Amino acid sequence: MKSKSINDGVERTFVLILDQGEEAFKSITEFADRESISGASVAAIGAFSEARVGWFDLNARTYKPIEVNEQCEVLSLIGDVAQGDDGKASLHLHAVLGRADGSALAGHLKSGVVRPTLEIILTESPAHLRKREDPESGLTLISLAASSG
Repeated sequence: MKSKSINDGVERTFVLILDQGEEAFKSITEFADRESISGASVAAIGAFSEARVGWFDLNARTYKPIEVNEQCEVLSLIGDVAQGDDGKASLHLHAVLGRADGSALAGHLKSGVVRPTLEIILTESPAHLRKREDPESGLTLISLAASSG
C-alpha cells in the first residue's frame, strides 16, 4: 500500500493506493487503526480478482454471502469508518462490482483481493464516531448519542 496525506487540517484526507494481491477490507482497517482514525468516509474505485459481499437478511440477523470468483471492476466502494467497542476501527463498506458481461453485483464488502489496484480517498470527520450493537437488528451501527465533537 502507498498512502499520502493530502490535507492535514481538521478533516485529514488520505489517498491510499492498494497494490495487487492486497486484501482491501483488511488493509483499510489496518491503515485506519495505524492513523487513529475514529470517524471517516471512504470512497474508492479499482478492481478485484475475487471478492465476497454480503446481503443482510434482517429476519435471520445475518449476512448472506455472495462470492465473486472472477475479475471484477470496483465501480463504487463507499462507506464509513467508526470506532468499535474494542477501540479499533470498524468499517462499513458497500460495493458495486461490475462483471465482464456488464452485469453488477452489490452488497456489504466483506473482502476483496486487489487486482491490479484500488484507489481510495479516506476523509476523516472532525467528530469521533462510535459503533454500538443494535439489539433489534443485531447490526453494529453508528451511535450518535455516543459520538463527541
